[in-house]
Formats: sequence, C-alpha cells, structure tokens
Amino acid sequence: MVKTLDRYFISLFFKKLLILSVIFFSLSFTLTIFEEITFLSDSTSAFYLPFMLAIFDAPTTLLEIFPFIILITAQLFFIELVKKKENELIKINNLNNLYLIKLLAICSFLFGIIIITIYYPISSKLKFIYSDIKNVYSEDGKYLKHINDNGIWIKDEIKNEIYIINGAQKKDPYLEDVFISKFNNNFDLIENISAKKIDITSDEWIIENPIIFKNNQQIQLNENIILKTHFNIDKINSSFRNLNSFNLFQLIDIKRENILLGYSSQDIDLHLLRIISLPIYFTILVIISSIIMLNIKKNKPYIFHVLLGISLSVIIYYINNIFNVFGLTNKIPIYLSIFFPMIFLSIISIVGLIRINEK
Repeated sequence: MVKTLDRYFISLFFKKLLILSVIFFSLSFTLTIFEEITFLSDSTSAFYLPFMLAIFDAPTTLLEIFPFIILITAQLFFIELVKKKENELIKINNLNNLYLIKLLAICSFLFGIIIITIYYPISSKLKFIYSDIKNVYSEDGKYLKHINDNGIWIKDEIKNEIYIINGAQKKDPYLEDVFISKFNNNFDLIENISAKKIDITSDEWIIENPIIFKNNQQIQLNENIILKTHFNIDKINSSFRNLNSFNLFQLIDIKRENILLGYSSQDIDLHLLRIISLPIYFTILVIISSIIMLNIKKNKPYIFHVLLGISLSVIIYYINNIFNVFGLTNKIPIYLSIFFPMIFLSIISIVGLIRINEK
C-alpha cells in the first residue's frame, strides 16, 4: 500500500510541476514574441522568425523561474490533497507528515539533477542559437563582449583578423589602460597595441598615442590611430555576455581562458554555482513550502495560499539577487553569496521540520 501511495504522490507532484511549467513557458513565449517582433521590425526576416526566436529563448527564462515553480508546485500539491481529502490516506497507513515531505524532497532533488544533466544543456544550446541569429540581424558580426566592475574584454573580427581587446576600466566615452592583441584566422599573433586611453564614442575608435609591439620591436607613436570595430560606447553599455548560452563544460573552458588572459571569472563562478546547486535549492524550497502548507489552517481560501507562494517567491528572489550583487562587487566571497541564502533557508527548514515532527 505504501508503494502505491508513493507512486500516486510522485505522479501528482510531477503532474502539477508539468502543468505549471507549461503555463510559465507559454507566458514567457508570449511576452518574448512582442520583443522579437520589435527587434526585427526594420529587417526583411521571415514572418516566422520572431516565433522561432521566442521558442529558443523561453527555455532559459523558464530556467530562471524554476525555483519558484517548484515552490508553488508543492503548494498546489497540498491543496489538491486537502481538497480531495487524500491526506487522510497518510494517517490511515500510520504515516506522518515527515513521510510526505521526504518524498517531495527526493522528487525535487531528482528533478534538479534532470535540469542540470538534460534540460540545461538543451536550453543553453537553444540560447546560443538564439544569440547567433540575433547577432546576424544586429549586423555586428561575430563577437564576444563582457563588462563588469573588474574591467572589460571584447573579441571582435575585423577584415578577417581577430582582435582581443582588454580595458582595465571604462570612463565614458573612454576606455582606459587598454591592451589589444591582433591575430590572423589561425590565431597567429600579428601585433599588440597598448594605449592609456581610447575614445569609443563611435564604431571608429580613436587610439591615443599608442605603443605598438610587433616583430619583437616596440614603437611609440605620437599620433592617434583609428580602429574600425563593431562596437561603440552605446553598444557596450547596453550589452553583456549571456552565460546561459554556454553549457557547463564551455563555462569551465571560458573560465580557464580568462585565468590565462588575466580576466575576472567571478560572474562565471557565480553562474556555475547557481546551476550546480539547483538540486539542493529545489529541495530546500519544497521543504519550506511543505512546512508552510502543513501549518496553515484548512479553512483558509485557496487564493491565500497562492498569494503566499508568490510573495515568498518574490522575497527569496530579491534576497538571492542582493547576495549575488554582493558577490560580484567583492563585498562577500562568491561562494558565500550563493550558499549563505541556502544556509539561512536550511535553518528555517530544520526548525520547521522539528515542529512538524512534534505534532
């Protein structure tokens, strides 16, 4: 009988999870369509392209809100049990509330493993295709760009030559303490350019009094030179490298390259930790949601439960964002920015489990 109950409760949980995921995917898809139509309004693209882009982008958006889908799923699960009085089956079989919480926790942890191993590689590939298509229609060519408090780096292709550009800081409209490496298509080094200041107001960068390193010689120029790129200050300020378009192995490779080039990898570390810790995060959220639902009086209207779940999701979302910002700005270590909220939520879960067990 217990095994039958296990199968029933597991199927009910994943049924609610699937329904919520489809609903949120549809909402994300619908909202993204309008954005893509606006983006492609001036192009001669096919009519179906905005819909295709929305489909490619929606899985990444869904990934961001999966923690809250999990939390609300647990709420709907308990509402369904109470509504059909199926929670009485637990008492009839001499089981307690911890049995049900444990079962849901295992389900959420396994779901997190599925997200890491199957869903995320697929969503990152779709996001990469999405970015690649938008790159074509933005007429910017092939590039990578990244900016944070620790500096800026750009990979650009200009006339069959590859440029790796690193600037220590940006003070609009200038990029300061810049080092540019120019390569051919085989990544053979052609020359390096160093400059204290570059005016990046337009796509034609004005490099002031550069030092050129070529053929083991150093040449100091007392005049400005022009570098025509695909970037200007507006594009750089409004753009960023979306880490969701890289799978875990690619993120590790990018981090290794950053270390070799002397670039910061804090954002990559943060993203990797967020993805890898999803099973634990899902588990904690399900436990908290279960504890709340088991402590709420049964005569409360359903809308109260839904609003409570949404409010709790928003609070947790902002707490995580605050700690992520602290980590990226070196206020606290990156690892602590991810795990401190989890530790805090875990303590709440443990206290709640003790009280549930005492009932």
